[in-house]
Amino acid sequence: MEQVLFIQTGMGIDVHGQDITKAARRAVEDAIYKNSMPGIEKSLPEQRLENMKVNVKVAVPLDRNKLDVDHIKEVIPYGSVHVEVTDGGMATSSGIILDDKGDENDLMYMVNAAVEVGY
Repeated sequence: MEQVLFIQTGMGIDVHGQDITKAARRAVEDAIYKNSMPGIEKSLPEQRLENMKVNVKVAVPLDRNKLDVDHIKEVIPYGSVHVEVTDGGMATSSGIILDDKGDENDLMYMVNAAVEVGY
């Protein structure tokens, strides 16, 4: 990315089911759904949303190999999207195992996200 214009951050949790993709997707949604970028087109090359680049960084505590990157990319409505996965976040006890929620154990996953927008 040549020029970063915005950086948005968020956090997502999957309390039951130990689904790292669900927690990561929620983190990205948390980062972008509370923001508006009026005038973004004027800042992009040729003033076109198609020229926007989005770098999504997610920090996951466990199950990195189970992360569905394409499902995370679907959250971003415009531009070309690249997802980078790093170690981080947190896995901690939810205090209960609920079989009907698909729990394999009592862990809940917390994921942090940073969404960089630019060109």
